[in-house]
Amino acid sequence: MWEKKPILFLLMATAAILVGTGVTMVLPFAWVNTDADRIESVTPYTALELAGRDVYIREGCNNCHTQTVRPLVAEVIRYGDYSKSGEFVYDQPHLWGSRRTGPDLARLGGKYPDEWHYEHMRNPKAIVTRSNMPAYPFLDKNQIKPAYVEKKMKVLGFPYDAGQVKQLDGKTEMDAIVAYMQKLGNDIPWREASAITIVGDLVNPYPGVSHAEMEAWEPLYEENCAACHGAQYEGGIGPELVGADYEESDLFGIIYGGVKDGGMPAYSSLGADKIWKIVNFVKYYNLGEDHL
Repeated sequence: MWEKKPILFLLMATAAILVGTGVTMVLPFAWVNTDADRIESVTPYTALELAGRDVYIREGCNNCHTQTVRPLVAEVIRYGDYSKSGEFVYDQPHLWGSRRTGPDLARLGGKYPDEWHYEHMRNPKAIVTRSNMPAYPFLDKNQIKPAYVEKKMKVLGFPYDAGQVKQLDGKTEMDAIVAYMQKLGNDIPWREASAITIVGDLVNPYPGVSHAEMEAWEPLYEENCAACHGAQYEGGIGPELVGADYEESDLFGIIYGGVKDGGMPAYSSLGADKIWKIVNFVKYYNLGEDHL
């Protein structure tokens, strides 16, 4: 019947598509970024963070890294609490992304110290040996233009003052992108809610293990610890570990649960057995066989 009335059929199909588009696409855009979506602790970007966000977009970081944790168990375990709509009220445009050539960055802020980010941007393979991320050492040479950043903050309606803009003098694009990455996910107290508590007494399952046996555990240290603590335990981004003066249980707790405020991320995902191997390797291997 309808196929014999092509004009009417075309009009009805167009109307159906427009209604569907309005319900699924137009109305959600009208509903987001409203007062109901806002989270009190989420604040606008500072001048330096905003400059860093623009560098992040310009260099195409969002092509490889997403910025949204989906409410799936595997994602929450790996990246942290799932993303809330109120976290993105100041994002123009949003950078949720759809591809993860690299890890999600929605909860990156505060996970590592600033020094880690600087070195990672300059030479990713020095931090993550299997990384295929390009290096960005040239960001150290590019100066931020305060007047341009001020203009963008006016357009976006972000609060600022002359002193904040003045602080951009002498700052580089490297400073800016590190500041931006340290902002990501830090406006909501998700870490406090997901803090790891170790229950019960910790007993080393490898007491008196031989130097030869521990040698096989060296790849665990190289992959997870060497970038910050040095290949020879000499320190760097993290403290020196030569003759690490920690109780076994304390060292296990540090590795398992991490150190707050960007001191060190948690490595609970490695599992207790691998962490105990790292504990023994760090505490005893570099002292030689005579110590055992």
